Amino acid sequence: MRGNIDYGHFEMTLESYLKIKKISKNYLAEKANLQRTQLNTYCRDEIKRPDFDVLARICFALNCDLADIVSYVKPQIRNGEENNG
Repeated sequence: MRGNIDYGHFEMTLESYLKIKKISKNYLAEKANLQRTQLNTYCRDEIKRPDFDVLARICFALNCDLADIVSYVKPQIRNGEENNG
């Protein structure tokens, strides 16, 4: 097994989604039953281990899909390596 393989990563795009849809954090926090500090952590993309229950509540409250608020960032392709994605 090779060490330090870059598989890419996920980014929370929740804050930009809220801005585009003109939805306040206060509204979402209330509808998704979240503490404002917890919601801010998701909005700032500072979550290390996302909670699927929290993500489900956010998606339910916003009537959106997970892909609307989370994106997968593919790894950078280095010279001589292929990206099999």
